[in-house]
Amino acid sequence: MNNLERFLSYFADYGEQNALILNHRNYSYNWLLERIKYWYYVLSEEGIEKSIVGFRGDYSPEIIALFFALIWLKNILVPLGVINQQEQNRYFDIANIRYLLSIEESETLVIEDLKAVINNQILTDFIKQQSAGIILFSSGSTGTPKGMLHDCEKLLSKYTKGGKSFNTLAFLSLDHIGGINTLLYQLSNGGTTLLANDRRPENICQLIENCQIELLPVSPTFLNLLLMSESYKNYDVSSLKIISYGTEVMPENTLTALANAFPGVRLKQTYGLSELGILPTKSESSDSKWVKLGGEDYEVKIVDNILWIKTNSAMVSYLNSPYPFDDQGWLNTGDVVEMKGDYFKILGRQSEMIIVGGLKVFPQEIENILIQMPEIDEVTVFGEPNAITGNIVVAVVKPIDLSIDERKMRKLIQSYCQPKLQSYKIPVKVCLNSNEHHNHRYKKIRSQVKEML
Repeated sequence: MNNLERFLSYFADYGEQNALILNHRNYSYNWLLERIKYWYYVLSEEGIEKSIVGFRGDYSPEIIALFFALIWLKNILVPLGVINQQEQNRYFDIANIRYLLSIEESETLVIEDLKAVINNQILTDFIKQQSAGIILFSSGSTGTPKGMLHDCEKLLSKYTKGGKSFNTLAFLSLDHIGGINTLLYQLSNGGTTLLANDRRPENICQLIENCQIELLPVSPTFLNLLLMSESYKNYDVSSLKIISYGTEVMPENTLTALANAFPGVRLKQTYGLSELGILPTKSESSDSKWVKLGGEDYEVKIVDNILWIKTNSAMVSYLNSPYPFDDQGWLNTGDVVEMKGDYFKILGRQSEMIIVGGLKVFPQEIENILIQMPEIDEVTVFGEPNAITGNIVVAVVKPIDLSIDERKMRKLIQSYCQPKLQSYKIPVKVCLNSNEHHNHRYKKIRSQVKEML
């Protein structure tokens, strides 16, 4: 029995238990199993097997059933989230997508044959193995997105029966390793997954109340927006047991405010990379950024303050970038860390570090201070070359009051930061914009914000 067959046997065992909820409608595991079989038959009739298949659409019960049917037919899946035409064309080119699928509201499958020819040797070799795969893309938050090929058999192998099941919100989508992790963990353990196509704080809080959500896996950016909106005060969110956060560094002040706003809720830091999957973690406490990393199938080590990780379930390879693993299978994550006994603290990405006069500055530290200002809605910090100091600190601000000018905002920032930051960390240049600083995954998009200037 392969790992997909094992999953399907789980679904049969869970029977009429609720697998999914969308728009107040419940979908059982029996329903999910029958729809997987239905889409398997439809795709087989269309000859869509052992090919590279992209599919569009946010979370829905039918998309999830299609996801498993595509794996069953040994396809390489390419989940496509909310992307613009330019991004879509770039993804098509990197992944050599042959078929593009979408499901209309009438549950009709729309198939577009792109007639793409595979010109990537990695994909050619993988298809010859007769294995299902999945291609994920980095968010492009720090540059050009990378295509990452995973072996579905290895991916599914990490999820078995026996874990705790919760009423869980599917916040991160299927084009994100965290979204896939949430879904596979839930379904392998007979949990109920709540699907939300509207991820604004107000709607999420309403879902928590209406559906008695217990586990909320989200990003620090979303949690900061949630706290600023105070939407949680308007709904009964007492069902929450765990809020897990990952995908980016958590600001200290956001974590403290979150612990105060949700005193009975366990706050759990997660850690993962699209290249490696999601690691087992254990936070020191709810209001601490110190976390234990690793466990079964994961090894970790620190080299020059950089976190390295090794796992058997790592991706096969990048499709458009050099192979990143060393000859022993270790991956340099690029994350700078501190250690305290068995615990780690993630400081930020080495590639985002700003060197000012030979001194190291992490953008997240400055953003952590600036976001506390009542005049600031969102802020992104980066370095800009300077002939004297090597770099200066630049802050791009989305203000609450869009009528404020840059000169006044710069004075406010410098006055606010002087007692809180060393002088070389205080932004020298301040730019204003009215655009959001996060993508549909609620992850900060540093490179795109920089390009807006």
